Amino acid sequence: MSSSALSTEAGTRAPVASETPAAPPAAPHTLAENIAAYVIGAFLMSWGLTLLHAVGGVTGGLAGASFLVSYAGGVPLGAVFFAVNLPFYYFAVRRMGWSFTLRTLAVVGLTSALTPVQQELVTLSGMSPWYAAVFGGLCVGLGMIVVFRHNASGGGFGILALHLQDRYGWRAGYVQLGLDAVVILCALPLVEPGVVLASLAGVAVLNLVIAMNHRPGRYNGR
Repeated sequence: MSSSALSTEAGTRAPVASETPAAPPAAPHTLAENIAAYVIGAFLMSWGLTLLHAVGGVTGGLAGASFLVSYAGGVPLGAVFFAVNLPFYYFAVRRMGWSFTLRTLAVVGLTSALTPVQQELVTLSGMSPWYAAVFGGLCVGLGMIVVFRHNASGGGFGILALHLQDRYGWRAGYVQLGLDAVVILCALPLVEPGVVLASLAGVAVLNLVIAMNHRPGRYNGR
């Protein structure tokens, strides 16, 4: 066979595709890892709530609603946060199952218990509302990411938003945004306008942290 024929055959020959071995499935988290994550997440969320409460601020979701009830009725924030989450566990069972719901119940209970403890252990005074709101929102957002990645949540309107999306086709993001807006607007009669603006900045930081770090398909915690 001539060299020209060999070159023609080589030029038309289909390249051999290199086979990339499939990545092994991720190992599930151990019980100890899950417990540690729930403690860390609850600690971060309770610290964020403590910062906001120290300056009379609010946040979105049921945490924000808990602030309003606490401010209006003088009820301890941790107890209110636990109580207002209770009706939403029905939607959690329907949407996510018992495992997710029980884990979320544990996280919410731990966050509710740690919040008054942190308020007693740390004296916060003279703090800028903007610093407290932004840093508090950052802490809450980070705490939520930690528990999300271990198949749990911090409770709240997110459970209802997912249920409404599944049942009626309403976009969960829009539902969550609308509910957060209602909470912030309800804070106007109880909170100084400047603090409400700072609280809005904190809500924006919280949601930005979640949007950047909890995308579908990027991390599937179990």
